[in-house]
Amino acid sequence: MRQRNKPWAKEKLHEYKDIVISEPENQKGNWHEIFNNNNPIYIEVGTGKGQFISQMAKKNPDGNFIGIELSASVIVTALDKVLETEVENVRLLNVNAEKLTDYFSESEISRVFLNFSDPWPKNRHEKRRLMYSDFLSVYETILKPEGEVHFKTDNQALFEYSIYSFSNYGMIIKNVSLDLHKSDFENNVMTEYEEKFSEKGNRIYRCEAQFRNKAR
Repeated sequence: MRQRNKPWAKEKLHEYKDIVISEPENQKGNWHEIFNNNNPIYIEVGTGKGQFISQMAKKNPDGNFIGIELSASVIVTALDKVLETEVENVRLLNVNAEKLTDYFSESEISRVFLNFSDPWPKNRHEKRRLMYSDFLSVYETILKPEGEVHFKTDNQALFEYSIYSFSNYGMIIKNVSLDLHKSDFENNVMTEYEEKFSEKGNRIYRCEAQFRNKAR
């Protein structure tokens, strides 16, 4: 979906530099100092308009959450959500997710959330999918041993591809749901897209994929 350009977004993001970290590469290995605690750090790659990450932070005050979104015109809405919910355990990064190892050290992150990622349906765009093996290698590097990727989508083809990609990488797949909202999964926090798609009667697919504990 094409997003409306907001030329003022960059300026507003800069106004809240305590929340929107402008040079995250300078914090690599020191994110606990940013949050001023030793709580686990969770990242959402493609945080969109911020409903998921702001609500997760509110429900889980003992965790630290970092939302990553490339579009300034989109992440500025996530900033508004963080301000509205008055959570102090969220930081936002207006950066490209392909460079996560520039911003996070090895084993610094406890969990990666991928919610309603762009499916990039054409075969020639496979390498852009956030579940492609190159991305999985990046997640494995920044995650703690046996770290997990939690994934949700309404796109069946993308879900099937993700299961294949996770499995082919050697990850342990668990808690698979082919219709999340009709399952017994508890404490689900919905994204904006999830609300929209579920209201239309679309199935929501979900799974968790865990990296095996390898010697590093």
